[in-house]
Amino acid sequence: MQVIGEASDGLNAVRKAERLKPDLIVLDIGLPTLNGIEAARRIRKLCPECKILFLSQESSLEVAQEAFNLGAMAYIVKTHAGSELSAGLEAVCQGRLFASKGLSGRNRSKATDAQPADEFFQQEVLPPLVPGTPKITHSHEVHFYSDDEAFLLGLAPFVEAALNAGNPVIVIATESHRKNLFQTLVARGMDGVAVIEEGLYITLDVYEALSTFMVNDLPDPVRFLKIFGDLLSSTLNVAKASYPRVAAYGEFAPTLWAQRKVEAAIQVEHLADELARTHDVDILCGYMLTRFQREQESHIYERICAEHSAVLSQ
Repeated sequence: MQVIGEASDGLNAVRKAERLKPDLIVLDIGLPTLNGIEAARRIRKLCPECKILFLSQESSLEVAQEAFNLGAMAYIVKTHAGSELSAGLEAVCQGRLFASKGLSGRNRSKATDAQPADEFFQQEVLPPLVPGTPKITHSHEVHFYSDDEAFLLGLAPFVEAALNAGNPVIVIATESHRKNLFQTLVARGMDGVAVIEEGLYITLDVYEALSTFMVNDLPDPVRFLKIFGDLLSSTLNVAKASYPRVAAYGEFAPTLWAQRKVEAAIQVEHLADELARTHDVDILCGYMLTRFQREQESHIYERICAEHSAVLSQ
């Protein structure tokens, strides 16, 4: 085998895959800028003939399921790389699927190298979820609003649904949006004092939050993922729901777009999407955008939409 290219982040991996058209790509999942799952999804569209092998510290069967659903041919847990990587590479080159023994919950007694790839994958690697266990979903939505009234009508139900379920909410927005949203929620029946005292309603100023991870007008992926990954984990501890999740509303990318820092806005959406895929969080991004702005800057609008799991305009 000959190594023809290397990449240190997901976006670069996609670009190099498109340019080099390698026979085989070894991908991590915890990549900066664009996680490995999303990178693989894009690579499969650009060069479907490329075979993909995942090498990750993540041992979850559900993550492996998503990787295989994307078209990956092998998934190896890093702690087993010493004994499995060579075998995995060989299997992929021969057109066989390969799943690591390090995947949580695998029935190892029945897994053999001689087992047909499709039978091995379907029967042994990915058993059904335990009944009653919620499936982890990827929720990173974007809503485009024409004015403040539409903004409040769209955001208030998102916050109320989370609070009514016993889940915490994080709002990262401008001062006027935070103030108007809070007043709207109280008018609709929210006990503002109680949710704040219980740690269920957290608000942050978008400009102050941006200053914690922006470096030279671009987001630092390590800082972003560390700061907000930790925030999500700590916030989740106060949840009262049976299956806790955090509801997070943010205006990072809209603020950067308004400042004409378009690439920074796109990169922030990449990072937010990575959080949505790796944490128990429902993320909603809100953009104030007129139809004229959308038409005049349609190329930016389309790139923003592409980074989300759902798009809604009001």
